[in-house]
Amino acid sequence: MAATANVEVAVIGGGAAGLAAAISARRADKPVIICERMPRLGKKVLASGNGRCNLLNESLSEEFYNPAARPLVKSVFSRFGKAAILDFFNGLGLRTYSEAGRIFPVSNQSSSVLRVLEIELERLSIMTEFNFHAFDISDNGKGFLIADKSGRKISCRTVIIAGGGMTYPALGSDGSCYKIAERFGHTIVLPVPTAVALTAKDPLCHILQGQKIFAHAKGLVEGRVYVKAGGEVLFTKYGLSGTAILDVSREISIALNRLRTGRVSIILDMVPFMAGEALKTELGRRIKDGISSHDLIAGILPNKFGAALVKLLGMKDASSIAKNLKAREFIITGTRGWNEADFTAGGIDTAEVTAPGLESKLKKGLYFAGEILDVDGCRGGYNLAWAWASGYMAGAAAAGNGL
Repeated sequence: MAATANVEVAVIGGGAAGLAAAISARRADKPVIICERMPRLGKKVLASGNGRCNLLNESLSEEFYNPAARPLVKSVFSRFGKAAILDFFNGLGLRTYSEAGRIFPVSNQSSSVLRVLEIELERLSIMTEFNFHAFDISDNGKGFLIADKSGRKISCRTVIIAGGGMTYPALGSDGSCYKIAERFGHTIVLPVPTAVALTAKDPLCHILQGQKIFAHAKGLVEGRVYVKAGGEVLFTKYGLSGTAILDVSREISIALNRLRTGRVSIILDMVPFMAGEALKTELGRRIKDGISSHDLIAGILPNKFGAALVKLLGMKDASSIAKNLKAREFIITGTRGWNEADFTAGGIDTAEVTAPGLESKLKKGLYFAGEILDVDGCRGGYNLAWAWASGYMAGAAAAGNGL
C-alpha cells in the first residue's frame, strides 16, 4: 500500500462485524478497505462455538440482550434479523442446521463460515491491510485519516469501528478502539468479562476440582437473587465453571468489577432432581441403615462428594447434609480474566449512536458495529448474531445505502 491510501469506506477490525460491514458497504458499490491488526481475518470467528461457529439462534430477539441495549438491538433486528442473516449466509453458499435452537454450519466447522466470507471479499475486490494497528483517527476536513503505528495512513469518507471488545486479546481484541471512540467524545461503559468462570475460596472447590455435575445456580448480590440458571457446574482449584456458572456470571462480574459491590455469592443446588424433603428422607434412611458416611450420597452424586462432605461436615444429621447439598453458598471473590471470558459486557454507550444505522451522534461519518458497543447477549449465538446484523447495517449506512 502507498504511504496514504484513499477509499470511500474504511472498516477497523476484520472480525465478524467488520467482515459483514465491509461486504455490505461494497455491495453498495463503494470502495472499501478492512484494516486488521492481526496477520489474518476472523481469528475469533474461527474460535467461536468451540470451533463450530454458533451463527445465531432461532429465538433471536432483543430480550436476550442487556437491558440498556434492547431498544437499539430491536431496531437493528427489525431491519436485519434472523431471516436476513440466514439469507445472507445462504447467498454465500453456506448451509446451516438448527440444534436446540442454536444454528450452526452443516460442516460443524467455523472455518467454513470464514471461508465463504473470504470468498465474497475476493469476489467484491475488497482491499485488506493486515498487521494494521489503528491507533489514531482524525478529521481531515473531507472525512477521516486513519494512522497505524508503522506510519501507514488511510484517507476515507466514512469509517466503521468494529474492533471488538476485550475478550481473547491474543486474537486481536484488546480494547484499543475504545480510546479512539473517547477522542470523539463517546462514553465508555466500563467493560467487564462475561460468560466467564468465577473464583471462590471454598474448600469444597479445591477438594472436588475436576468434578462435573448438573446443578442449579443462583447469583446473589448483597443477598438479593439477580439471576438463575441450570446446567453443568465444574469445580476447579480456583472456583466454579461450567455452563450454569457462565450463564449467571454477567451480573456477578458487573457487581464485582464495575460496581465494586461487597458480598457476592453463588447458591448451588447440587441435587436439583430431588426435593429437599425427599433428599433428607433418603439420607435419614441410609444413616439408619448404617451406611458408611463416605457412601451416604452414593448414586446421587459422584463418589468423591461423599468423602468431601465427610471432611467438611463430619458426621452430621440428614437435615444438615441435605441443606448443604440443596443450597450451598459459595462466596465469589472475582472472575477469571479476559483470556477466559467469552464476551465483553460494556463498551460505547448505545444512547450515543443512531438506530438502526449505528452512526455516531457526536461525529458524522463515524459508525460502530459489534462488540465495541455496550451490547452483550446470552450464550447461544446471540452475540455473533449481533455482530452480523450490526455490521451489515453499519456498512449499508456508511455507504449511503440506508438499507
